[in-house]
Amino acid sequence: MNKDAYDNAETYTISQLAQEFSITLRSIRFYEAQGLLKPHRDGKSRVFSRQDRVRLKLILRGKRLGFSLTDINELFHLYDAEKRNKKQLQAMLNAIQHRQKILLQQQVDIQSVMMELNSAERSCYQQLSKFD
Repeated sequence: MNKDAYDNAETYTISQLAQEFSITLRSIRFYEAQGLLKPHRDGKSRVFSRQDRVRLKLILRGKRLGFSLTDINELFHLYDAEKRNKKQLQAMLNAIQHRQKILLQQQVDIQSVMMELNSAERSCYQQLSKFD
């Protein structure tokens, strides 16, 4: 199934999601067991909604960015909570700002490491050119 077909589908099987995101069925079941995904049941089959698909996409992106599953679950919980509650909105805002600070520092660290790697690469090329 191509990407457009996935985007237009109303529901998804566990196999479709695993294939689309190149992950194992076991991973999806694990995220379900952690309460991050909440598929409906049709007999013994899991039926995932568009919201489950979006959540799975966010889980995988969050993991790549260094979020723990606990962090992701907390953000989902805050997002799902009643938006008119000032305390919940402030907690969500604080969590977002905290993660932004961490990501900005990681970005600075990555840039520094990249500069060091580029320098080491240039040095290797210079040393190699002496062998020619």
